[in-house]
Amino acid sequence: QYSPHSVAGADGEMDPTEITVPGCSCRSRSCTAPQCPCVCRGDNYSGACLRDTRQGPFARPVFECNALCRCGESCPNRLVQRGLRLRLQVFLTRHKGWGVRTLQPIPRGTFVCEYAGEVLGSAEARRRSQALSPEDSNYIIALREHLHDGRVLETFVDPTRIGNVGRFLNHSCEPNLVMVPVRVDSVVPRLALFAATDISAGEELCYDYSGRFHNSPGGSREHKALEEDNTLRKPCYCGSRTCASFLPWDSSLFSIP
Repeated sequence: QYSPHSVAGADGEMDPTEITVPGCSCRSRSCTAPQCPCVCRGDNYSGACLRDTRQGPFARPVFECNALCRCGESCPNRLVQRGLRLRLQVFLTRHKGWGVRTLQPIPRGTFVCEYAGEVLGSAEARRRSQALSPEDSNYIIALREHLHDGRVLETFVDPTRIGNVGRFLNHSCEPNLVMVPVRVDSVVPRLALFAATDISAGEELCYDYSGRFHNSPGGSREHKALEEDNTLRKPCYCGSRTCASFLPWDSSLFSIP
């Protein structure tokens, strides 16, 4: 089933459509920093492109204006919520199954699409992952946001049954897209994919399933799987010079809590 944005999962634990973020009272068409509380930490976008949100080792959160804001629909702080605006094509790759390529040039920083699906609680995400056979594709994305106080916010999105074109995006160890959590109406983030570099027409669109684009490889459970886990891991066919040979593996989804 197609859905341009994420929806509540069958477990009903998290509802991304519930409005839980307060709106701004700006009456002008353009919300600007630092007056607007939605962009009090700095403007998120420059036209249709994402600004650099990194601040030292962290990236500042991205909040768009939402349904409760008084600014108009033309406000420049409304980008991801407008949805897909580019000409993309789903095609059959040689070794990786279905993939997505762009039919037009995409400048660096441009919003490409959302990775939409069912938003699940951790228990349901783990149950679905463990129910998969070795032949099944696992589309569940586990997003972890590390806060400055040490807390970790987790968001699990599964587009297997409900989703959009984002589910057909393949992994690459040298990706041309980067995933950024963007909050609109809800504290549950939308998983927005932006161009990490200038992309030519006809080029396949890929992102790093581990979310490691802005991070150096470390010793986390996503990057250093045990040797016995290799029997469940799937080979990577991205063909990049730095290919890790296997697709990223999140062992937490297969462990007993």
